[in-house]
Amino acid sequence: MTLIREESAGYMTNWAARLFFRELEKQLAPLGINPAYMPVLFALSDGSALTQKELADRATVEQPTMTATLGRMERDGFIRREPNPEDGRSVLVRLSETGFEGVPQVQRVVSTINQMALQTLSEAERRSFFSVMGKIIASLEMQASS
Repeated sequence: MTLIREESAGYMTNWAARLFFRELEKQLAPLGINPAYMPVLFALSDGSALTQKELADRATVEQPTMTATLGRMERDGFIRREPNPEDGRSVLVRLSETGFEGVPQVQRVVSTINQMALQTLSEAERRSFFSVMGKIIASLEMQASS
């Protein structure tokens, strides 16, 4: 049996994700924003403060990955850490002024890239795409939790 990559959901999804990420890197680099910062920027953009564990859970990444990401974000001035008044063993993470300034920039870039990616689809195809992707994600999340 020959595997045809264009008929592999995983391969095609991964290929599209790599192309999205490559474009994100290209457009965010001049702004000094790493695409890996996006989940944290969006999670904290409402002004909330979260623990590292809460951020890792929201971003669906492992703790060591979040530790490294937050270290780079702090170094680059996007976040600040403060003592957690409810738990002296942990800290809360908040966006800094630089972090808040980055959110609308990231949103514009994401919007532009999404428009580029979906420009050849009709409105019905776009709705279908999001519906199908939602079902795929739900199915895989259900498998991951069992």
